Amino acid sequence: MSDTSGLITPALVDLHLAPADKSEALRSLAQRLVAEGRVTDLDGFLADVAAREAQAPTGMGDGIGIPHCRSPHVTQPSLAFGRSARGVDFDAPDGRPADLIFMIAAPAGADDTHLQILAALARRLMDPAFTGALRDAESPSAVAALVNGEEAPAGAPEPAADAGLRLVAVTSCPTGIAHTYMAAKALELAAARAGARIQVETQGSAGTTVLAPEVIAAADAVIFAHDVEVRDRARFAGKPTVDVGVKAAVNRADDLIAQAARLVTEAGSGARAAAPAAAPSAPAGEHWAQRLRKYLMTGVSYMIPFVAAGGLLIALAFAIGGYQIASAPSVLGHFDWTSSHSWAAMLFQTGKTSFGFLVPILSGYIAWAIADRAALAAGIAGGAVSVAVGAGFLGGIVSGVAAGFLVLWMIRWNVPRAIRGIMPVVVIPLLSVAAVGFLMFVVVGSPIASAMNGLTDWLNGLSGSNAILLGLLLGAMMAFDMGGPLNKVAYTFAAGALTAAGTTPDAGSLKVMAAVMAAGMTPPLGMALATVVRRGLFTSEERENGKAAWVLGASFITEGAIPFAAADPLRVIPANIVGSMTAGGLVMAFGSTLRAPHGGIWVLPLIGSPFLYLTAVAAGTVVTTAVVVLLKGLRKPAAQAVSNLARTEPVGA
Repeated sequence: MSDTSGLITPALVDLHLAPADKSEALRSLAQRLVAEGRVTDLDGFLADVAAREAQAPTGMGDGIGIPHCRSPHVTQPSLAFGRSARGVDFDAPDGRPADLIFMIAAPAGADDTHLQILAALARRLMDPAFTGALRDAESPSAVAALVNGEEAPAGAPEPAADAGLRLVAVTSCPTGIAHTYMAAKALELAAARAGARIQVETQGSAGTTVLAPEVIAAADAVIFAHDVEVRDRARFAGKPTVDVGVKAAVNRADDLIAQAARLVTEAGSGARAAAPAAAPSAPAGEHWAQRLRKYLMTGVSYMIPFVAAGGLLIALAFAIGGYQIASAPSVLGHFDWTSSHSWAAMLFQTGKTSFGFLVPILSGYIAWAIADRAALAAGIAGGAVSVAVGAGFLGGIVSGVAAGFLVLWMIRWNVPRAIRGIMPVVVIPLLSVAAVGFLMFVVVGSPIASAMNGLTDWLNGLSGSNAILLGLLLGAMMAFDMGGPLNKVAYTFAAGALTAAGTTPDAGSLKVMAAVMAAGMTPPLGMALATVVRRGLFTSEERENGKAAWVLGASFITEGAIPFAAADPLRVIPANIVGSMTAGGLVMAFGSTLRAPHGGIWVLPLIGSPFLYLTAVAAGTVVTTAVVVLLKGLRKPAAQAVSNLARTEPVGA
């Protein structure tokens, strides 16, 4: 094992931990980290721990709890340890309270060496001899010596050289610190008990040693134990696959090895032959709506760079050469280095080309998120057909989802061994592209194109109260989750409409883009202003975040308000919503326009009616500040009243 010297000291060990509940246990261990200078902000660190706990329980079973997180409040990789005679409920799958509690604290920017140390510790937690020694330790110094020791833990016994079953596995978890490596160790131990060979690729924070192609080719089956997407899944083409969440490997590794063995038996001797990519499947327990949202957000995330680059280039072209630049001849063979008109034409034509990729990329990466690399061809081709028939980004969503699920179904075909090798490179692309092309050209393309034309006409005809209502709705969506799904839906709606704006200077879709950007700028600006006008309502850390929020808000980075919302969601989120609704509604009322899909105040010259636009942003900022100050101010008088009541209550009442 890597040298863990300094990871834990006796002062970070509590052998008599007796909390009332999990929250008290976490706070008690975190206070030791603060006292030793390993954590700079107790409440901020506990908020990061709580956020990790909300993702999935950290009770491992067998009396072990491993609350952990990466946090900017951690100064160095550290471990606080508590031993509880009564046990603490960490929602372990076996229902057993944790008597051994390991709080792992990693800095947000921890280097590979430190993360490897934490990964090695996580593996040791699967060793009964190690945990048994911790239960028997009589002093904090003995615990620290066990954790910081340089002795390598007892490894899994090697199976016999002629072991029949050969397996590979991939483990991964959201944080990539603990579960990833504990699952790997559990699988190694279980395989050894079953007389099988296994090699595990841990896709975690301590780096990944990728499985060699020849190891994968020789394997009989693969086990995916993951809570995030497996990287480059297509490497495991055609292998019998066990696909579960990462905790399943930690808690029932023996069952997974046995399940893999059964799949190999059912598949027969052809298991090692080349075959199409293994069909992706979601971690156990994930709702279909959550998966669909993940697929759509994946497509949007890959699309946004094309929107930003293309939109900004087109906006700059119009700023330099006017709206007539859209009809300029191709710069190929007509470019004059000394002419601003030529430069404007070049920017416009490059931006327009970038916009041309927008829908195919959206469609392609929705399909990729569903069925991995095998679905890219059909998804991108379907998006291109969507553009050709005028179905726009709505058509791209339909073609991406259709291509993904079509390919996912095709991957699962039981085909003869003779054609397995050409399935992913010939058969699946050929059939899926043809099928999605037929769907978009003949079946749904025209109806969706009609809907898009109707949407464009509606946006261009918006005025008065209708426009203001749309601005209010988009403002609320931008502020509700500050970069989350609702925020992305509003932004994608505006960006998609932007592609249909044409060269009309005052198109309704340009107003929508302006409203969305103003509403997205308001939350961080409002929080920043609030930390200035009422400093006493905010912690020192929040006041520091407020300084950064000025720049983030001005740059249209709504996520700058997230630290404030995480610390006090019931007061901050309503304030953000009211302020963003104000900004979005005013922009629509003023008729400001924006062709650039991003940039904040840095694209002010490209905004129609810029002074009215700034007025709307300023009004939204002031409203956000006023509401959050009011709500936070109400909290303190209420707390004071309770305190006064407690002091005046007669003894024994």
